[in-house]
Amino acid sequence: MNVSKAPFLTSHDSARAPMADVLVALIPVLAMSIYFYGPRALTVTLVSVASCVGAEALFQLLVYRALTVTDLSAAVSGALLAFCLPVSIPYWAVVVGGVFAMVVVKGLFGGLGKNFLNPALAGRAFLCTFPALMSTWPAPLEALSLTMTPDAVTSATPLAALGQGMLPEQSLRTLFLGQRAGALGEASAFMLIICGVYLMLRRVISPRIPLCYLGTVAAIAFFTHPEGVDALTWTACHLLSGGLMLGALFMATDYVTTPVTKGGQTLFAVGCGALTMLIRMFGSYPEGVCYAILIMNTTVCLLDRVLPPRPFGLTGRPKASRKKEGTK
Repeated sequence: MNVSKAPFLTSHDSARAPMADVLVALIPVLAMSIYFYGPRALTVTLVSVASCVGAEALFQLLVYRALTVTDLSAAVSGALLAFCLPVSIPYWAVVVGGVFAMVVVKGLFGGLGKNFLNPALAGRAFLCTFPALMSTWPAPLEALSLTMTPDAVTSATPLAALGQGMLPEQSLRTLFLGQRAGALGEASAFMLIICGVYLMLRRVISPRIPLCYLGTVAAIAFFTHPEGVDALTWTACHLLSGGLMLGALFMATDYVTTPVTKGGQTLFAVGCGALTMLIRMFGSYPEGVCYAILIMNTTVCLLDRVLPPRPFGLTGRPKASRKKEGTK
């Protein structure tokens, strides 16, 4: 067995601690979702979490792997998957998305730490193959049935107006505080920011990726605003609409699917922001956060090779080793 040279580091940290912090941070967002979309928001979230945890545990039992559901990563993926979905989605679709995320995206590649795509976003992307289910956005404060598939009336989202080059009918205050049609995790940008700050204070995430992601979106929106529309208002609407805050704070900061170096993280976040605006401006799909992050997930291996981490204890650039003449 080959062992690297000393010094060695020991740590009592585990994956469970940061995952628990993420779950705690998601509780206020869930509370806002329940307030705006009713108790069905809670049942959709619980079904999603249960599906992800159950699918991961069953898959690990079938392939004779050690059970790792206690690390809470599956629960986090389930909660984030639910926050990417409309409240009107049927429960069977939530289960299908959870199984796809845990088995196909995570389990088949070796489990936590080996998946190259964000499981929650990949599950959402898979469910987008059912466009009728993923494009029904009930208006907030509309009562929906808990047990039966709701016959919801589709409400226009702010991104639909932005995609047509118009400002949304909602005010900036409404976009910031909430009460607009969208996915569960889009209920309140204000609450997402508060929860993101909590994770930064707990040092679960770094502000580098969210700031570079949001900054890139803001810069592109500012310089590409339609004629006759105030640039600052247009930029603020883009920042506060859709799943941008959720993606920047909770999806793009995933440890497994992001680069390990500061430079790599910066390039990753800038790429996410540029692709998000590219899809929003020119794509037929109004939201670009999901696919932007998934596309950049596939570049992480390349970014880590181009900007590799510095070996522990190295103070300068490593020198190429040269063999002396006459030696083997």
